[in-house]
Amino acid sequence: MENSVQHALEKKEKLPISLIWLTIGAFAIGMTEFIVMGLLPNVAHDLHVSIPTAGQIITSYALGVAVGAPLLTIATHSLPKKKLLILFMVIFTLGNAFSMIAPNYGMLIIARLITALAHGTFLGVGSLIAMKLVSPERKGSAVSLVLAGLTIANIIGVPFGTFIGQIFGWRASFGVITFLGVISLLGIYGYIPVIQEDKASNVMKEIKGVVNPKVLFNLFVGLLGCASLFSLFTYITPILQSVSGFKEGHITWILIIFGVGVTIGNIIGGRLSDWKLLPYIMVNFLLLAIILAGMALILKTSLLVIPFVFIWGVAAFAMLPGIQLRTMLLAGDSPTLAAVSNHSALNIGNALGASMGGVVIVHFGLAALPFFASSLAFLAFIGIVYLLITERKKRVL
Repeated sequence: MENSVQHALEKKEKLPISLIWLTIGAFAIGMTEFIVMGLLPNVAHDLHVSIPTAGQIITSYALGVAVGAPLLTIATHSLPKKKLLILFMVIFTLGNAFSMIAPNYGMLIIARLITALAHGTFLGVGSLIAMKLVSPERKGSAVSLVLAGLTIANIIGVPFGTFIGQIFGWRASFGVITFLGVISLLGIYGYIPVIQEDKASNVMKEIKGVVNPKVLFNLFVGLLGCASLFSLFTYITPILQSVSGFKEGHITWILIIFGVGVTIGNIIGGRLSDWKLLPYIMVNFLLLAIILAGMALILKTSLLVIPFVFIWGVAAFAMLPGIQLRTMLLAGDSPTLAAVSNHSALNIGNALGASMGGVVIVHFGLAALPFFASSLAFLAFIGIVYLLITERKKRVL
């Protein structure tokens, strides 16, 4: 009886307040990733380039996350975790300051590439530190608190930053993000404790941790999940206008509703990953596939679209804490590169989803996108079912 009471008390343990500085850092990262989408015409006009050319600013950031982050992690593998966090936030802050003053298009591309190096590395190492600061029963919740910065950025940070950019110029938006980077940096320096490493970091062990077939398969499942999300989300505005019949002025509010769903989903995902990690991911992907298929059927009924957008946001982001946590756990005692590679895989999924969504539009039209997104989520579900079956067989043997 005493043990069960103690266990219950541990489950109710509050998350350390020091994690808030990691959340602020993730919030700033979420702003810098998505804010260019809302300011693209302003940036293109100011730098005298076309909008498609300015769109490469977004592509360069995704490339920096996908390729640069793992390379930077390997190069800095011997540094203690707290020093890594400080280094990555310094890179992030300087990259945004450089973006703010970039005199031309080429220099802005370089600044965005530099900034992107800190994206996956900060979130990966931040998630690892969050896990170390809590009891084993709260690992998922701690990871979701860090990732909550990304989701809250979509509700508050991006609209606010876009508003600032439209009023005072796009450079002012990067100034706000730079300020947030400084705040996070000071908080991490002052309040995140030094984490005692169990063993000295070994770059070959880190690489072996990533190339572990289970880790690679888990990364692929996460990639499918993000491809499902971005194959639809990238084109959500034209879908809502052309298929569902919403006016332009309604779109912002619908996206805020989606953002609220995203934030709730992230919290739920953290709680459920502390409970039954792999079964929850499996059920989540199945529900996501069903929700998206249902959304395809009601797209022309505007009153039903809004609640579906909300629950889609919940289901789409409930998977993220679980995927992140499972990737780190599968990598064993060398999880740093795996944690960072997870964010690289997710960003590759973002890019692939947007590209495949464009192909679907050309051949089948906007209304087909929810069906396509549903099929990708169902493929991820099949992958998790396969993992569950193989793991149970190994236990029997």
